[in-house]
Amino acid sequence: MSDLVLSTFIAFFVTIDPIGLGPLFAGLTAGMDSRHRRRTAIKGVLIGTGLLFAFAFIGELLLTSLGISVGAFRIAGGILLLLVAIEMVFARESGLRTATEDEKQEARHRADISVFPLAIPLIAGPGAMTSVVLLMGRADGDWMMQAAVLAVLSGVLLATLVCLLFAGEVGKLLGVTGINVINRVLGILLTALACQFIIDGVVESGVLR
Repeated sequence: MSDLVLSTFIAFFVTIDPIGLGPLFAGLTAGMDSRHRRRTAIKGVLIGTGLLFAFAFIGELLLTSLGISVGAFRIAGGILLLLVAIEMVFARESGLRTATEDEKQEARHRADISVFPLAIPLIAGPGAMTSVVLLMGRADGDWMMQAAVLAVLSGVLLATLVCLLFAGEVGKLLGVTGINVINRVLGILLTALACQFIIDGVVESGVLR
């Protein structure tokens, strides 16, 4: 159980990236009054939470309906998370965890950024959606383990909301260097977790039998 909780925390904290999201949110909401900024943060986190919880409960059913095996999805998800981890270690942006430059430019001209790009793809992005499906599948029908996954996800989303509400303070406290150091350390841990997902997927697919 403790191993699942730790790996779940790392996966969600890295793919949602509450600390890195704060300064980006501050930039996207520059010029907004505090009340509008607070409302945008709360709305974005609520929408992102709804999407991730929906994937948690219907993700595997969706895969089955599309004829995709859990093993294949674990391999694909592991590769996707590995790309996210490489992006973190080398401090590069590919659009897997963050909005692309074109998306950021479009967001600056929107009156409401809570749905796009805040909820999607910044909070409920490809990496987070993949992680929640993989980790719920890893719980293998054990309701206590699934509850633990959802509890950790809720905790990370709550931390995300706090970082958005205090975006300016978090950015000033850590600075660019501090955020990059944290991201690199977590990126190394996510690399190992992604490789484990790939190994589990290969074993489940029966290739190594």
